Amino acid sequence: MSFIDHGKKQLRGNIREYGMYIALFVIVVGFSIATDGVFISSRNIVNLVNQTGYIAVLAVGMTLVIVIRHIDLSVGYLSGFLGAVAAIAMVSWDLPVSATIPLVLGLGILAGLLSGFLVAKMEIPAFVATLAGWLGYRGALQLSTRGTGTIIIPDDAFNAIGNGFVPDIPGIGILPGVHHLTLILGFLGIVLFLVSEINARRKLQGYESEILPMEMFILKLVFVTALVGGITWILAGYQGLSWTAVVVLIVIIVYQFITTKTVLGRHIYAVGGNPEAAELSGISVKRLTYAVFGSMGMLSALSGILFASRLRSATTTAGQLFELDAIAAAFVGGVSAAGGVGKVVGSLIGAFVMSSLSSGMNLMGMDISYQYIVRATVLAAAVIFDVATRKRE
Repeated sequence: MSFIDHGKKQLRGNIREYGMYIALFVIVVGFSIATDGVFISSRNIVNLVNQTGYIAVLAVGMTLVIVIRHIDLSVGYLSGFLGAVAAIAMVSWDLPVSATIPLVLGLGILAGLLSGFLVAKMEIPAFVATLAGWLGYRGALQLSTRGTGTIIIPDDAFNAIGNGFVPDIPGIGILPGVHHLTLILGFLGIVLFLVSEINARRKLQGYESEILPMEMFILKLVFVTALVGGITWILAGYQGLSWTAVVVLIVIIVYQFITTKTVLGRHIYAVGGNPEAAELSGISVKRLTYAVFGSMGMLSALSGILFASRLRSATTTAGQLFELDAIAAAFVGGVSAAGGVGKVVGSLIGAFVMSSLSSGMNLMGMDISYQYIVRATVLAAAVIFDVATRKRE
């Protein structure tokens, strides 16, 4: 079989996974040409990463919720409300950041467990249970900010989470104007990727499993290395890696490990694939539902922290439409509406696809009305693509 034939076979067999990367690549190239390179400038890419952070965190949790065949509409205003709680804790209760963040994350877990209780124990449809949460948390947000309106957060350490950058290594002047620590971290990331891919290939060879032809494998390594290297260089050209990016990367790494390397992760996909069969095989679907919704609540709290930190304040409209952006990112990232299919990394790519669309259209001066139509078209295309690929399977 020729190299091109191998490529076509891999593309057909993994079209759901590769499609989102192709879409992101086309969007980046298209907007870079349309904006004369402004879209891929260091400043815009850094801003894009920071703007995507709070949605990407929500999209990770939403992916797991959809995988087990549920939905959570409450996460937007829950995120906004818990961001307001963080602001009140620091401004009115004089709590330090070290106490505020665990408090807010704990409240997020409790809120998620409440949704899980309504869905798993009370057997209320997730759409209805979380719609009630959407209304309740919206009211709670209004009440918490009614007295003062916008709550300004004066704490520099908290605000640095959404606006600050990882400091560079002092005393290095090899490349003036470049963030050296970001380059080092990017290089280490590439090395870890190459080592893990080579080890995974050797294991598959040991099990006599089907593997990529050597030419395709090398092409994959070169493409990912070039992509990560390019992004690293762009980020290093401005102020380096932001703390928001660090938080998102930690979330992605942790949840990628959980979903691919643990029993809990295997159970999540088993329940999504067939809840009845999973229950018969000894998996507690109720406990797993609690775990997934509790995780969603915690990530909602983290999203609220990132958003409040980025704005340096808590507002009465915080969290508005966050849940829809998270759901859209999850679907664009390859999660299936039928459940059982979806990857954590895919949700990150989906979040960047939607954010890149907004950023690029803003740079082009496109009217907001047309922006919504374009984003709606992309979301509809992702769902149609999912349905079409499932029918072929």
